[in-house]
Amino acid sequence: MTARPHLRAARRIGATRVARALCMAHALGLAAALAIGVAQAAPDLDRLWDFSQPAASEQRLREALAALPQPGASATAGNDALILRTQIARTFGLRRDFERARADLQAARAALDGASAEAQAHWQLEWGRSWISATHPPAVRTAEARAVAREANTQALRLARRAGRDDLAVDALHMMAFVDDAPADQLRWNREALALALASPQPAARRWERSLRNNLGLALRADGQHAEAMASFEQLLALQRAQGAPLRAQRISQWHIGRCLRDLGRIDEAMAAQQALEAAFDADGGADPYVFEELEQLHRLRGDSARAAHYAQRLRAVRP
Repeated sequence: MTARPHLRAARRIGATRVARALCMAHALGLAAALAIGVAQAAPDLDRLWDFSQPAASEQRLREALAALPQPGASATAGNDALILRTQIARTFGLRRDFERARADLQAARAALDGASAEAQAHWQLEWGRSWISATHPPAVRTAEARAVAREANTQALRLARRAGRDDLAVDALHMMAFVDDAPADQLRWNREALALALASPQPAARRWERSLRNNLGLALRADGQHAEAMASFEQLLALQRAQGAPLRAQRISQWHIGRCLRDLGRIDEAMAAQQALEAAFDADGGADPYVFEELEQLHRLRGDSARAAHYAQRLRAVRP
């Protein structure tokens, strides 16, 4: 569920080192020649990250870290290195190796002294995320873990605002909905995050809208506000279509709309929505267990045990 910011910094290289710097920059694809030297652009997190492949992302992040100037070369280089180290730690969290993520962040903690507000915000975000996130199982979401994560997210929000990074502030607010996960609290945090994203002139912050509308819809459903939840998912689907989001993401939104229709007792419409998804997946040669699960429940509500059994069987075939 995440915005992926750019590291904005450049290193100026003296005129006597232009030739060597140009060769390095050409190899990295990061340089632009200047009249008095070369500016080396900082790593682009959007390019380095693929959240569906954390191990591959780790490799790219490590390569970007190795390509930075030596520690102490400049404050900018130190900030870039710290940010990259926080992202490497995040890859372990996505793989549910939270202890490794925290160990890496602890190893980088000393670099916080003198770091920029932006770099410190990244560290606090990942420290909080290593304690409480969407990937943490319920057993480890203890009161102590929540307290640590809440403090880290609060610090991240403060630092992000100081740095003028709305996207990091939105991230911190959205993470609070995993810390305070009662439906009313989730609604409050997601609404605050969405309001900031929509009000921000920064594209990186506005890119959070789709994720936040999804989270808001889920929180509304959990709170029993089914009509409002459906409206949120409908807004999300319209946005996904307008922005050319992946078809899979659009289908998930359609599934949620169908689920809300069942919650509202509009069984015929819910059935039509799920059957349309079933046909779409069949046409692609694929299958979605959640669609079969819904169709089983809908047929049971209609009293059609034979069709319900049919979808129960299809469900078992794809989810043994």
